[in-house]
Amino acid sequence: MNVDNAKSQMRKGMLEYCIMLLLGEKAYYTSDIIKRLKEANLLVVEGTLYPLLTRLKNDGLLGYEWQESTQGPPRKYYVLTDDGRETLEQLDTAWGELEQTVHKLKNRRLLIEN
Repeated sequence: MNVDNAKSQMRKGMLEYCIMLLLGEKAYYTSDIIKRLKEANLLVVEGTLYPLLTRLKNDGLLGYEWQESTQGPPRKYYVLTDDGRETLEQLDTAWGELEQTVHKLKNRRLLIEN
């Protein structure tokens, strides 16, 4: 098994959820999303983020609002729509279930090894 590839696939699977978690807090500008993800040790580049934001927007989960900037033209801030908030709640439940499953399996393995 290629561990790096497996880790990459896990990150990709979580990325949309992580973006939605951030936008569940408040509206964010693209560079702020990247910064917050980096602070959480999830490195993402603009070339990866923009297509995800576009897909989430096209799916009706995100919207955006223009806000004035002190450093140039207005900026596009992404926000969750009502459908996005509902989806985030469903993802929270799914994540909790996955987390429980992984913990059960890890604990079982540890018990067998000891």
